[in-house]
Formats: sequence, structure tokens, C-alpha cells
Amino acid sequence: MGGVDRKPFQGITNIIRFNWHYYALGIGLMFILILCRGFFSPELNIVVSVIILLTTVGFILSLVVSYYIYDYSDIYRLHWLNSLTINPGSRLVNIHAGFDETSALLTTKYNHSELAVYDFYNPSLHTEASLERARKAYPAYYGTIKVSTSAIPLEPSTIDCVFLIFSAHEIRNMDERILFFKQLQRALKPNGRIVVTEHLRDAANFMAYTIGYFHFFSKTNWLRVFKEGGLTLEQETKITPFISTFILKK
Repeated sequence: MGGVDRKPFQGITNIIRFNWHYYALGIGLMFILILCRGFFSPELNIVVSVIILLTTVGFILSLVVSYYIYDYSDIYRLHWLNSLTINPGSRLVNIHAGFDETSALLTTKYNHSELAVYDFYNPSLHTEASLERARKAYPAYYGTIKVSTSAIPLEPSTIDCVFLIFSAHEIRNMDERILFFKQLQRALKPNGRIVVTEHLRDAANFMAYTIGYFHFFSKTNWLRVFKEGGLTLEQETKITPFISTFILKK
């Protein structure tokens, strides 16, 4: 199980490493509640105990699910892309938001094609502390090109496939995302495809990440972005119950 050349527990370790402030805040609040229980009434103590229990269960569940997705499952072996037809000599583009775990894997999988790697991370727009930590921890893939979401340097009808793996949700503004996808649509060849892989704001991810699921977008939201970006959904696949892949065409 797990991805090619990935270390054991690499996924869960990265999640804790890059998002430690959330875990520290939660643990700190629980510690304060435990210390203050002696000042509460018996009725309020029951409520506080329930909050502490639910928070603890939430932390453990989110870590277990994250381990399942990013370490135990085969998500980084990219088997879920096998239904995609990529011919030798194809022009491929992988676009990320500053944390790139997939370019080397895509290069290996499609070693007879040409892969360009773009990074649209902008610290003034993409303000997640976890992204900044990830960028410092992992060097950019060789040849990565810095781009803006509003100015992707791709000529019309020149690209066979664009990959957006756990990256497009970092474009938080709806209009910015639509413009972004319009540019990618214009760059596709007539039979080109765009692959979007994301968590969704759905019941499964709420159970796994509670309020953390608000960082994701709903399927309805994504479908609107795709449609307004001039794209049609060709195929939707559940890699795990928590991860969806959309394959789009013009």
C-alpha cells in the first residue's frame, strides 16, 4: 500500500507537521476546560465532558482517516488514472499550490510524454500557514514555473491533459477559480482532458474532519465552476470515500 518511494507514515506526518497549530489550539482548549472543570456546576461539567470527548474523538478520527487516505491507500500509485488515455508524446501540465507530491509520480507514469509543472502559490492570496510550511519542507520539482492563476502561460489548443491534484481548492475566490479554468479550457486540445482531484464538502468529509470540511468545496460548487469555465464532466470517480476525481473535457 501507499505511494511509490513514499516513507511509512509520510502522509500523516506531513499533516501534523504542516497543521500543528490547529492541533495545538485544540489540545490547549481541552486542557483549559479540564483545569476549569472544578469551577463549573455538575450540569455544566457534563456538557464540558461531552465537548472534551467529542473533540478527542474528532482529532483521532481525522488522523485515522488521513492515514488511510495518504498512507494506507494506493492514491499515490496513481492507479486511478489508468482509465485516462495518455498517448506517447502528449503534452501534460501539473499545476499545484506550492506543495507538489505528484510531479515526480506523473513523470514516472507517463515517461513517454512531456510534463510541465506550474506553481500558482501567491502568499498574499493563499494565506494558509500549512502551505508556507510545506514549501519550506519540500523543494520545488525541477523546472517548476511560477505562474498566476489569472495568467497561465499556455497557448490555445496545445495541451493534452492538465492535472490538478489537491490544489484547485486553494483558489478560494469563485470568480478567480472560474477564470483559472477558462484558461485551462482554452489551452486544451479538442480531445484534451483536465483531471481534478479533491476532497468534497460532503457527509463523509464532515464525519472525518468536522469543521475542517469547510476548507473544501461542495460538488455543486465544483460543477458550477466547471460549467462556467466551459468544461463538461466526462467522468467522476471516488478514489476513496473521501476523495473524488473529476475528468473534464471541452
